[in-house]
Amino acid sequence: MRPFMLALCAIPVALAQTSVDLAAEVRQAEAAFAQTMADRDHEAFKTFLATDAIFLGDSGALRGAAQVASGWREFFTGKEAPFSWAPETVEVLASGTLAHSSGPVKNRAGKRVATFNSIWRREADGRWKVVFDKGCRECVCAPQ
Repeated sequence: MRPFMLALCAIPVALAQTSVDLAAEVRQAEAAFAQTMADRDHEAFKTFLATDAIFLGDSGALRGAAQVASGWREFFTGKEAPFSWAPETVEVLASGTLAHSSGPVKNRAGKRVATFNSIWRREADGRWKVVFDKGCRECVCAPQ
């Protein structure tokens, strides 16, 4: 085999994908993650959490998948989801290992009340998992 061909074989699969392909994967993962809330499926929600995930909130940080899952359990009670979210922007590092997603958080009435920011990591098995999440409330500012 020629040296050039051997070098091509050494290229990781993630690098063989385009940034557009990887962003589409993360967008799909974020949408599926959000669907767990709509479906009221806390068990499915937990499958998107990295073991070392950190979710930052008003009352501090939830550290680790178990603590995040426990802290979010209350949002999965009741017939209707208390909020929803969807990715608007997704960016992926050239390495294909980390990604950022961001978008609106809406209340039951569909009014935007916050913006979420999530960092996703591509795990060894190729699945994307949330490692950091932080929301921020919408600014109630007077028009300029």
